[in-house]
Amino acid sequence: MAEDFSILDLQESPHTDAPRPAFYLDLNLNQIIDKVCQQWSPHVKRLYLYFPRNEMCEAYRRAVYGDVKKPDCYKALNDFLEHAYKMQEHEKQKEAVLGKMQKNVWHLWAIKTYCEAFDELYERLGKLELASEGMKALMQKLGEHLGSAEYTKMKEEVSGVLKELMEFRFVITYEKDRIIVTEGTVEGTYETFLDKGGDRDRVKLKSPFLLSPNLCDLENECIFVLASKRPKLFRAIGEVAEKYATYGEEFCFRFIREIPYYLAFRAYELEMEEKGFTFCAPTVDRNAEMSADGLYDLALAYVCHKEGRKLISNKFAFHEDESFFVLTGPNQGGKTTFARSLGQLIFFTKMGLDVPARVANVWYFQNILTHFSVEESIETGRGKLKEELIRLAPMMEDTEENAFVIINELFTTAATYDAKIMGKKVLGHFIDQKCKGIYVTHLKELAEAHPKVVSLRAMLNEQKLQSFLIERSEAEESACAANQVNKYRLTYEQLKERL
Repeated sequence: MAEDFSILDLQESPHTDAPRPAFYLDLNLNQIIDKVCQQWSPHVKRLYLYFPRNEMCEAYRRAVYGDVKKPDCYKALNDFLEHAYKMQEHEKQKEAVLGKMQKNVWHLWAIKTYCEAFDELYERLGKLELASEGMKALMQKLGEHLGSAEYTKMKEEVSGVLKELMEFRFVITYEKDRIIVTEGTVEGTYETFLDKGGDRDRVKLKSPFLLSPNLCDLENECIFVLASKRPKLFRAIGEVAEKYATYGEEFCFRFIREIPYYLAFRAYELEMEEKGFTFCAPTVDRNAEMSADGLYDLALAYVCHKEGRKLISNKFAFHEDESFFVLTGPNQGGKTTFARSLGQLIFFTKMGLDVPARVANVWYFQNILTHFSVEESIETGRGKLKEELIRLAPMMEDTEENAFVIINELFTTAATYDAKIMGKKVLGHFIDQKCKGIYVTHLKELAEAHPKVVSLRAMLNEQKLQSFLIERSEAEESACAANQVNKYRLTYEQLKERL
């Protein structure tokens, strides 16, 4: 375990600052991640932009997520974050106020909340059976940090000063054009003190000193008077705050930034499960065939539930000697949706998270490459075919092996003969690069373009209408035409009946 501990990365990813990958929009991942991170701060969304460095790092993250999903662990981590965010609010208040004394007090509250957050987290996680290397390493580092003499002394000194400060009370009395400031024995909050002298049913009394985070002139004068009477307390506030101007360990603050990655997805997963959708932890066994059952498009699932439509799931199996699916079938038969669901399966597996399926075994891939059909550009004046070739070029030039490639309706504006030739060259290139993937096309000849290509087809039901099921089947030239004829009731018998 690297000294610079991360709950996300066993080794630092080289893509941490990379822009959003091109496949994000093609696979509708932007829609999914927007929903996942809807209730979280913007920095959480950025954590979904890059893959772990390698297969070992993906397994590290997958194991951590397995621990996070345990109900007691999930609850402890969410409670911890509430404490951590409270600490951050104290830090923001420190920056918002102008007076040095106020800054010192808010700084001490931030330290106290930091200690409470990690003390409680360590205690609660210590009662659980954690299986992942990441969570075990976290507990080891927390144990060392929280048990150190430096931490113990900081916690005692900060708590001691704040305890004395909270017990300190004074009373301001306005009498005959004089303001008298005296130490008092008033208990409770200022609002409670005010309520004792008011009609609670008639008016809700509120502290006038809460209107602004900064001290008013009267408050500053009061502090000046009281500081001369309690110099030891006010001196201690400044000394302790300065002594611990920097506090905590970097791995702790990094943990606060990174753990929402898991918690945000788990919250969304639970929400979707309540709606009836299934997730599973994928296995990653290269000795077994790559397959999934109950696979669905997670972005479409949300839309279907919202609109009250039924979602169709599919299954597939990639055998050891197979490299590419070529998917044909009628228009609007679920081909693009199936291709996206495959891409999402690879993406969430690589991210170390659960996948939208009942069961899945997913092989390791270095990267995801996608090319979806585009419209011609009005700005550049380039036609659709040229736009497609310009985007395809860097994919073909990339020598990276073992990527999962998703191509959707390429070369649709080219002549059929040319489209077949170019399509076969594209398939051959990626197969030679030891890539796997899926090619969605209207050209049935591509299903026979290479020995490692497998033909899939979007199936029609008994009424010759779209079933949205994808199965292994030979491509059919007339599938699209038959579908349209039956969809719009244009068979000979139906026309004869209407005429």
